[in-house]
Amino acid sequence: MSRTVTSLTNPTVKAVRALHQRKTRDETGLFVAEGLKNVTEGVETGAVPQILLYGREAADHPLLKAAAQAAEAAGGEVIEVTQDILAKVSRRDNPQAVVGVFQQVFTPLSALEPRSAGCWVALHRVRDPGNLGTIIRTADAAGCGGVLLVGECCDPYSVEAVRATMGSIFAVPLVKASEAEFAAWRGAWPGSVVGTLLTAQTDHRSAAYVAPTLVLMGNEQQGLPPAMAALCDVNVKIPMRGRADSLNLSVATGIMIYAAS
Repeated sequence: MSRTVTSLTNPTVKAVRALHQRKTRDETGLFVAEGLKNVTEGVETGAVPQILLYGREAADHPLLKAAAQAAEAAGGEVIEVTQDILAKVSRRDNPQAVVGVFQQVFTPLSALEPRSAGCWVALHRVRDPGNLGTIIRTADAAGCGGVLLVGECCDPYSVEAVRATMGSIFAVPLVKASEAEFAAWRGAWPGSVVGTLLTAQTDHRSAAYVAPTLVLMGNEQQGLPPAMAALCDVNVKIPMRGRADSLNLSVATGIMIYAAS
């Protein structure tokens, strides 16, 4: 049965708020998903909220009831809270009426089956959580097999990244690997590995993509370093026709995903 909490200093409320910090997320293996849509996406894909906070205005929603039943069946906490608590937990003036706390999931490199999807995405040292979340959402929309995070990347389970995924955080396998681990694993990739470089001569529309295609993208500031570009079968460029000399990383990755799919 759910209970009601009105105190901002309640231990559970403080624990949920602390998940805004990467150190706490790393220590607990948990993350926050805001909004009934995101929480429902989690439940429908088999994830169970360990903590479910909701405002009174959402209490009668059938999707909330389904999420609450799933949480309670697994021994999770279901708590009705005030608007002030939701704002505190979300760090937003206009918070969502539902907040769920879920377990993080990372897939080992060794568990991936490259031929299970036509396209995969690898990101080298991506820095912006909004970009990362948008890429995860795009990978989900395009039916990609997963998103690989190579080297020191921003946290895909940060609140900002999870918001940008719009629920796709629960649908797309995520992998973490060092540069050395990725380089060793890439050697057995059965299709083509394609990177993007401003200095490349091949147009992204004319490259010979061999499925399954692994799209390798560099970070927002530096792009692909030479060592990572050397791991690609082909490096391509997306033509710039205006004054801008580059694209936002998430936009460029989206273009590459659909070109390679």
